[in-house]
Amino acid sequence: MTLDSIDLEIISILQRSGDISNVELAERVALSPTPCARRVKILEDAGFFRGKVTLVSQQAIGLPVTAFVQITMSRQKREKLSRFEEIISSWPEVMEFYLMTGDFDYLLRVVATGLDGFQEFIAKLTDVEGIGQMKSSFALKQVTYRTALPLDQLRSSPGR
Repeated sequence: MTLDSIDLEIISILQRSGDISNVELAERVALSPTPCARRVKILEDAGFFRGKVTLVSQQAIGLPVTAFVQITMSRQKREKLSRFEEIISSWPEVMEFYLMTGDFDYLLRVVATGLDGFQEFIAKLTDVEGIGQMKSSFALKQVTYRTALPLDQLRSSPGR
């Protein structure tokens, strides 16, 4: 599906204000409500949206600790990696989980109530089979956090 400037504007607005009404969205992209709703449905059906959420303050809810955990597996067998990914993905304190290239195999972003909570997480993690090495780092301050993708890059790319 090729996105035009109106599609990109709809996506831009919705990724910043997911609760906007269709009437207001239509006004902001200079369409009438019915064609706007139709475009949103087409974008939704094409897989551009993964869901709607309300972003909650990590500190306000009582999960002020953010840690990044680098994991190197002891062996690179596909079935072992799949099982490891399945286990770790199910843990609610793991906010992001990436298979990496480079010096380690996986990177996790973990939230915790404090150092004791993080220690409990590490104890649980060490029970998982296949981990060869772990290294943790704590975030001292969140400098930037974004959920909106940089669509301006798409608007100015050649062929658009």
